[in-house]
Amino acid sequence: MIKYKLICKDCETIFDSWFSSSKEYEKLKKNNFLNCHICDSLKVEKTLMSPSVFMSRNKFKTDKQIKKYKETKKIISKYQEFIKKNFNYVGENFSYEARAIHYKNKKSPKGIYGKATNEELKELKEEGIEVETLPWEKDSTN
Repeated sequence: MIKYKLICKDCETIFDSWFSSSKEYEKLKKNNFLNCHICDSLKVEKTLMSPSVFMSRNKFKTDKQIKKYKETKKIISKYQEFIKKNFNYVGENFSYEARAIHYKNKKSPKGIYGKATNEELKELKEEGIEVETLPWEKDSTN
């Protein structure tokens, strides 16, 4: 197995993908079976990668790095709770709702949050609609 870091030339999304071999990657690329999971573009290329060196988990992550990660995760969680309490979740309809508020002067007592593709966000920004992308941790509690 081999892992490549790939980039979409259309939306500039960077992602990792596993292949059984480098020949398998080339075969999939040649037959146009590689596509971006965000914008579905076929303009996906390998990027420069650093070699992967295996280290034990304890040596790789220092206590300081682990502490920083946990603190950052806690801050993101607090932001998420604030957003959930103070904004309306519109799901996949984010672009539509953002335009409705912007163009129709639709007044909403709360702001909105939801899901949008990178392309949709780019279009909204080009239209002068203010949007922000925030990291979002999936709720792992049952």
